[in-house]
Amino acid sequence: MTVERLRQICRALPDVTEDIKWGQDLAFCVGKKMFAVVNLEHPHQLSFKCTPESFGELAERPGLKPAPYLARAMWIQEEVLGEALERRELEALIRASYDLVRAKLPRRLRAATSRRSRSRRRAKSG
Repeated sequence: MTVERLRQICRALPDVTEDIKWGQDLAFCVGKKMFAVVNLEHPHQLSFKCTPESFGELAERPGLKPAPYLARAMWIQEEVLGEALERRELEALIRASYDLVRAKLPRRLRAATSRRSRSRRRAKSG
């Protein structure tokens, strides 16, 4: 897994933006709320939000740990991008993180992102 492939996975989700934070971290956001962050310096650590159930299970696995500063909000860190999680599992976890964050957005923001997503899908298919 490369940072560029991670960008493709995250940017494929509706209404995702990206921003450099803290000098070397690339943050992926929906409605200005982060759902994944990758360190651009080697060894590219990746952090993402997860459910309380998956947090406990993931934190027990080699190469994964509670994310520094964000663990209390149920964020996990993959210590080296692509080493502990296979691509399909990572894609599912990123999607779950996105869904968790999007679900907590104010109703008006959720509705706006839904409308934009539907209009983009129509434009692509038509």
